[in-house]
Amino acid sequence: MMRDRHTGPFSREGYPHGHLSRYRQVLQILARHGFGWLLGQLGLRPPRPLRWLLGGRPREVERTTPQRLRLALEELGATYIKLGQILSTRSDILPDDYLAELSKLQDAVPPEPFEVIAAQITAELGSPPSELFAELNPVPLGSASIGQVHAARLTTGEDVVVKVQRPGVEAVVEEDLAILMDLARLAARRTVWGEIYDLPGLVEEFAHTLRGELDYVQEGRNADRFQHSFAGDPRIAVPHVFWRYTTRRVLVLERLHGVKIDDLQALAEAGIDKKALARNAAQVVLKMVLEDAFFHADPHPGNFLVLENGRIGLLDYGMVGQVDDATRDGLLYLLLAISNQDMDRIIDQLTALGVMGTSGQLERLRRDLAHLLSIYWGLPLKEIDVTRVLEESLDTARSHHLRVPTSLVLLAKTLAMNEGLARRLDPDFSTVDVLKPYVMELAWANYSPRHWRRRLLPTFADLSRLAVSLPRRSERLLTQLERGNISINVHVHDTDRVLGELNGMVNRLILGMIMSGFAVATALLMQVYFTTGLDWPVKWLLGIGMAIVIGLGSWLAFSILRRIRR
Repeated sequence: MMRDRHTGPFSREGYPHGHLSRYRQVLQILARHGFGWLLGQLGLRPPRPLRWLLGGRPREVERTTPQRLRLALEELGATYIKLGQILSTRSDILPDDYLAELSKLQDAVPPEPFEVIAAQITAELGSPPSELFAELNPVPLGSASIGQVHAARLTTGEDVVVKVQRPGVEAVVEEDLAILMDLARLAARRTVWGEIYDLPGLVEEFAHTLRGELDYVQEGRNADRFQHSFAGDPRIAVPHVFWRYTTRRVLVLERLHGVKIDDLQALAEAGIDKKALARNAAQVVLKMVLEDAFFHADPHPGNFLVLENGRIGLLDYGMVGQVDDATRDGLLYLLLAISNQDMDRIIDQLTALGVMGTSGQLERLRRDLAHLLSIYWGLPLKEIDVTRVLEESLDTARSHHLRVPTSLVLLAKTLAMNEGLARRLDPDFSTVDVLKPYVMELAWANYSPRHWRRRLLPTFADLSRLAVSLPRRSERLLTQLERGNISINVHVHDTDRVLGELNGMVNRLILGMIMSGFAVATALLMQVYFTTGLDWPVKWLLGIGMAIVIGLGSWLAFSILRRIRR
């Protein structure tokens, strides 16, 4: 647990001993890009050699704050680049200008020397690459901060890609995650925005996502799951995983040959129907979300290839999202409410999906959403941009400091990226034309007897067990009740803070009463002694008493004013 400076595991300057060197590096980079004020807001004291730098002006004053943030994250390395890429999907947290800038983050760094990659493959697979592969191109197809990809051919003749994790990157990521969690806990305690957005919870979610990307075995399982979901589907191709050559740090996949889905000129030369391709891409993503409840969470154009036969080849399975039945049903009803322009149901479904806030915040959200949807009132369903409405609804929730579940934001961003890709292929593409059949199919399925039978069978099983055990439990309960052994434990959340506030109020009230009584008594004694003549010891005692009264009164007034400012 993170503690204040000068206590616990922190050094005298306020940084954990285990990460002091990395902390200093992070501070230096943030300061160089003009974010020293953020550390001051967190109450952290920078190392002495950096204090002059943190207090100075940023070197690149001509850049905007979002641009400087992107540059700082790129310089900080793999963990922070991934953090920025994920934050670029969180329209409930950051404004549009930050989202646009963070979406430009490039996870491309100079490749590792081939000797290092060969040594990593040997350490993971137990044999040198020359014995495992008939060919292995030393020049990588792509190089990122976590790993790099090489083209290869197996001894059995299959063309594959070999994804190799950079040596030592896992230790660096874990150190950075520990630092981020420390800073998140500190921000949650010392800043209003840190408490509103539950930063420790966000860091936990980010850590779970990033550790998943570091585990190539999990990425291979994700690919296998997609392959099973789309088995026999002529619209999409999922590469085969060669498990014999796959470990936590090495992943070998079938190589798909094609052109990038946003290369419009290459698609035209290949004779690909772009309208059909846009529709297929949208249907594939909607099937993932609304049918399989397991979707590719990074559907940018670089992760889609178009093969010679027009099939879509899906790449990179490190970042995925899952939707439970309740969230999928809630999203369905939310889409129906948006299409019907039913404001109350929109608010109800956002709340059911986990958008949390006070009743006043939700009422302001309802008012702003009513203004937003008034743009679409009277329009036919085909002309309603459902994805835009969903994204703007989440933007409105952010403006009211409401907490939005990560799964919902990730889902909205996935749909928005998919729609953007489809409209690049077909400017006349309409999300509703593709979305409506899925929504109607799911709506009918939710009311079908088969659906209710599937849900009711576990309920009947629970009721049968309860019916068998209820008489025995009732007898025990009545026996304990007759003997007076029943006790009820009530736990009220956040009682310590409330009781602390009440205790402080009572203490100040008592102190004020004592101070008032002391002041009145001192004044009466002074009046009596002035009429009879004062001896010098009595003068000193009364003077000290009056000084104590003035001091207590000043302290009490100061503490009240300080709490009002808070």
